[in-house]
Amino acid sequence: MKRSLLNYLILIGWLFWGCQGSHSNEARDIEADVIVYGGTSAAVTAAVQVAKMGRSVVIVSPAKHLGGLTSSGLGYTDTGNKEVIGGLAREFYQRVYQYYEKPETWVWQKKGEYGNIGQGTPAIDGDFRTMWIFEPHIAENVFDDFVEEDQVRVFRDEWLEREHGVVMENGVIQSLTTLSGQTYVGKMFIDATYEGDLMASAGVSYQVGREPVDLYQEPWNGIQTGVLHHGHHFGEMNISPYVVPGDPGSGVLARISTEDPGKRGQGDRKLQAYCFRLCLTTVEENRIAFIRPIEYDSTQYELLLRIFDTGWRDTFNKFDPIPNLKTDVNNHGPFSSDNIGMNYDYPEASYERRKEIIEEHKTYQSGLLYFLANDHRIPADVQSEINRWGLAKDEFQDNEHWPHQIYVREARRMIGEYMMTENEIMDRTEIIESIGMGSYTMDSHNVQRYITPEGYVQNEGDIGIHPPKPYKIALGSILPKASECTNLLVPVALSSSHIAFGSIRMEPVFMILGQSAGVLAVMAVDKTASVQQLNYSEIRTQLVKYGQILEFDE
Repeated sequence: MKRSLLNYLILIGWLFWGCQGSHSNEARDIEADVIVYGGTSAAVTAAVQVAKMGRSVVIVSPAKHLGGLTSSGLGYTDTGNKEVIGGLAREFYQRVYQYYEKPETWVWQKKGEYGNIGQGTPAIDGDFRTMWIFEPHIAENVFDDFVEEDQVRVFRDEWLEREHGVVMENGVIQSLTTLSGQTYVGKMFIDATYEGDLMASAGVSYQVGREPVDLYQEPWNGIQTGVLHHGHHFGEMNISPYVVPGDPGSGVLARISTEDPGKRGQGDRKLQAYCFRLCLTTVEENRIAFIRPIEYDSTQYELLLRIFDTGWRDTFNKFDPIPNLKTDVNNHGPFSSDNIGMNYDYPEASYERRKEIIEEHKTYQSGLLYFLANDHRIPADVQSEINRWGLAKDEFQDNEHWPHQIYVREARRMIGEYMMTENEIMDRTEIIESIGMGSYTMDSHNVQRYITPEGYVQNEGDIGIHPPKPYKIALGSILPKASECTNLLVPVALSSSHIAFGSIRMEPVFMILGQSAGVLAVMAVDKTASVQQLNYSEIRTQLVKYGQILEFDE
C-alpha cells in the first residue's frame, strides 16, 4: 500500500510539473494550408471541401458550437428553389434525412404524425432523400459528423484579436492570432463569419447599412418609407405612439424612435433587425416555462397591448412546426421578436459591446414571452395559447435552452471584385462566372420604428421582392479587390448591396458559397497563385465535379 501511494504521489508530481512547464512555454503556431475563421455553416462546408481535396485545413471558431443559425434555431429552412441547392449543401439536408430515418430520432412524436410542411416545399423529400426542416441538435450533429469524418481540426471559442491579430505583407495574410494568444499560419484564409471580422482586420473595404437607390440603380434599396409588403407593419391601425394617446407632451412609448426616418431611396447605416430563432415545444415533459428576466420591464411592451386592442390576433403565425412537436419561432407582425433599431452598432462594435447587444436582445425577447404569458392585460385567448409553450428542454442544454447564435441577418458586407446588386437578382444583369446559385426573395426585415407625419406609429424596412427565376452568384463577389488582399475568400459577408444580400443571406446559399470558397482556396494553394488570378474555366470544372449547380434552366 505504501509503495502504491508513493508511486501515485510521484505520478501526480510529474503531471503537475509537466503542466507547469507547458504553460511556461510560448504556444506553438498552428499551421495549415487553409485557415477558416468562423463557426457558421459556410465555415464547415469550406473546411470539409478543402479536406476532400487533400489539403490541410483548420477551423478557428469563435463559437463553441458549429453551424451558425442552421444549428441555432433556424430549422424551418428558407430554401427558395431547392433544385439549385447542390454539393455539400444538399448533402447536409440528405444527412438530416438520414437522421430522421432512424426511429430513435422521433422521441416526442411519431414520424407518421409529423405534418411534412416546409417553406414552399415538403419538409421531407423522399424522392431525393432530403429533409429541409429539422431540430437544432440534429443540425449540429450533422456538422460535427462532417468535420469528424474528414478529420478537420476545429479550435473552438477562439476569437480573433481584431486590432493587431492579423499579420499581412504586401496584401497577403501571413497569420491570425486569437485573444488566447494562439497564432494560426496559413497560405489561404477564409472569413466565414457573419460579421466579416477577419476581412475588416485585413484592411479589406466593406460597407454597413443601406445604399441609396442611385448608387447601383436599385429601386428597392435604401430607406423604404411607405412600403408595406409583409404583415410586419401597422398598416392602417392608426395607433398613437404617445404615452397618453394623441398627446405628444406625454412622451413616447418604449421602442419607438422620435428621429426622422429619412426619405425613400436615401441610404443610411442602419440594419435590419436581429432576433433569436427560438425552439419551443408544447410537450409537457420537455417544456420549460418562460421565466421573468432579471431586467424585466413591462413598459417595453405597452405598444403590443394597443395592437391587440385593434383586434390583431396573428401572434402565432410564425410558430413554424419542426419535428418532435417543436417549432422554429420567427418574427411576425408589427411588434414581435425582431428587436427593431437596437443593433445598429453591432457590426463594428467591440466584443464587449456586441455581448451587451446580444444580452439586450435576449432580455427583450425573453421578456416579451414572459409578458405574453403573465401580464393580466393580454387577451385571454392569446395568453392561454402562449402558456401551452415553453423552451425545449432537450435543445441548447449548455445555454439555458436558449439559441447559441443570435440571428445576424446582416452586418458588414465586403466591397470586392464584383458587387452583387438587385440587378443581378432580378435578371437585369447577366452573371458569366457563376460559383453557385440563389433563388430566395429579396427579403429585408424592419429597420426602424418611427412616427409618421400624421402622428401614428409605423415600421420601415420590411420588404420582399421575388426574383423572376434562380440567379447566379458571381465569382468576384467572394473575392476582395486584388489591391487589398490576394489570399482571402469571403463567402458570408460577401460583396453585395443591402437589398441583394436580403436574398443571398440564406443558410443553404452560405453553405454553397463556403464550399466554392474551399475549392478556390485549394486551387490557389496548388498553383501558388492569388485567388484573383485563377482561371474561371478551371474553377468551373472543379465546382461541377463536386456537385455545385452553377446554372439552372426551368
